[in-house]
Amino acid sequence: MADEDEHVLFTDEEAAFLRHVRFGELPARVLPEDLVELHETDQRPLRPENHLDDSHWRYP
Repeated sequence: MADEDEHVLFTDEEAAFLRHVRFGELPARVLPEDLVELHETDQRPLRPENHLDDSHWRYP
C-alpha cells in the first residue's frame, strides 16, 4: 500500500482511462445548424381587449 506522503503517477493513457471510467463520455457536439434563435414576445392577454360577453371567460 502507498503511504500518505507517496504520490502515484499515471501515464497519459492510464489517466485518460481513469477519467473515462469516472466521468463517462461527453455528449454529442451540437452543430450550429441545430441551434435556433429565440425571439422574445409579449405575453398574450388573458382576456380579449374587445369583449362584450365575458361569460365564456369565467372559470367554473
